Amino acid sequence: MEQRLVTDSVTSEKYLRIASISIATYDYVLTLPAEWRFYRSQSSIFHISLACALFISIRYISIMAMIVSNYGYFSTTYTQQACQRYYLVAPIFKAIQTMVSQAILGIRTFNIARRDRRVGIVLALLYLLSTSAEWFADLFHGIPSVINVRQCSSQQDLMQTASLLRDTQNIMDYSCTSANAGKVLSTWFYYLAVIVFDVVIVTVSTMHLLRYNPLSSRVERLIRILIYDGIGYFIVLSAANVLNLVFYHTTNVQTQTAGASVGYAVTWIMTQRILINVRGKSQDTQRLENVIVARPTLSAQKKVMTGLRSQFESKSNSKGSKSAGDAEFNKPTSPHNSNDMELDIRVCVERSVVVDYKDESEHSSSWVK
Repeated sequence: MEQRLVTDSVTSEKYLRIASISIATYDYVLTLPAEWRFYRSQSSIFHISLACALFISIRYISIMAMIVSNYGYFSTTYTQQACQRYYLVAPIFKAIQTMVSQAILGIRTFNIARRDRRVGIVLALLYLLSTSAEWFADLFHGIPSVINVRQCSSQQDLMQTASLLRDTQNIMDYSCTSANAGKVLSTWFYYLAVIVFDVVIVTVSTMHLLRYNPLSSRVERLIRILIYDGIGYFIVLSAANVLNLVFYHTTNVQTQTAGASVGYAVTWIMTQRILINVRGKSQDTQRLENVIVARPTLSAQKKVMTGLRSQFESKSNSKGSKSAGDAEFNKPTSPHNSNDMELDIRVCVERSVVVDYKDESEHSSSWVK
C-alpha cells in the first residue's frame, strides 16, 4: 500500500511539472511580441525604463527557476555529493523570483496611491519583512533529497534520505530536490508570508483605485483593468500558494515538491501579464502618470465661475480702452501661474492632456493643463 502511494505521488508530480513547463513555454511564445514592444520603446539599451527592467527580470529569472528545479528533478545522474552542492539552487531562484514579483506589485501599488510618502514607507517595511521571512523559511532546515525516480522505492522517505546523505557511497540514477526536515517544518511558512503580502498589496491598491473619480471613459476603463488585474493576480497566485502550503505540511519528500514548478509558472505568467496589460492600456492615454482623475470641489467650481464673470465684467467696463491692469489680465495664462493653486485641484501631469469636464449644473467646458 505504501509502495503504491509513493508511486502515485511521484507520477502526479511528474504530470504537474510537465503541465507547468508546457503552459509556461506556450505563454513565453505568446508574449514574445509584447517583449519586442518593450524593447522598441526604450531610448537606448543603456537607458531602459523601470517597467522594462522589471519585465526582463521576472521573465528570465522565472525561466532560470523552472530550469534548475525541473533539471534537478528529471535528471537521474546525481550522486549524494553532487546533490549536496546543487539542492539549494532552486530555492534561491524561487526566493529571487518572489522578490521581483513583489517589487513589481509594490511599485504598482505605490503609483496607484499617488506616490504617497506614508504608503511608500509602509510598503517598503512590508516588503523587507516579507522577503526576510521568505528567505529564512525557504532555507531553514532544508536538506538535499536524492530520489530514485525510476524505481519509486518506498525506501526514499525523508528520514532514510537523510541517512543516505551520511553514507559516503555514490548512488547513481537518482534525482535531486530540496526537502524540508526537522521537528518543525518551516518551508510552508514561506508561502504563508507570500499570501499575507499579496492580501495587503491587493487591498491597498483596490481601495485607492475605488477612490478615483475619473472624468474620462478611457481613464475609467484603465482603472477597471487595474482592479481586475490585481484581483485576478491574487486569486490565481493564492491558489498556487495554498497548494504548495498544503504540500509542504507533509513529511513526504515527493509530495512536498509536487507543486513547486506550478508556483514558478503561475508567478511568472501573472506578474508579467500585469506589466503587459498596464503598458498596453496606458498607450491609449499616453502614460499612466499623465492621467487626471480628480474632480474639483464645489468651492473650486465657484471660484472658476467667479473668475470668468470678473473677466467679462472687466472687459465690458473698459469699453475698448486698454489699461495696464487690462493688459496684464489679458495675458495668456501660464500653466505654472500661482493662481492655479486656488482651484483645489490636485493633478500630476507631465505632458499636455485634455480632460472633458462637466460640473453639476450640466455646463461643460474643456480644461487644458
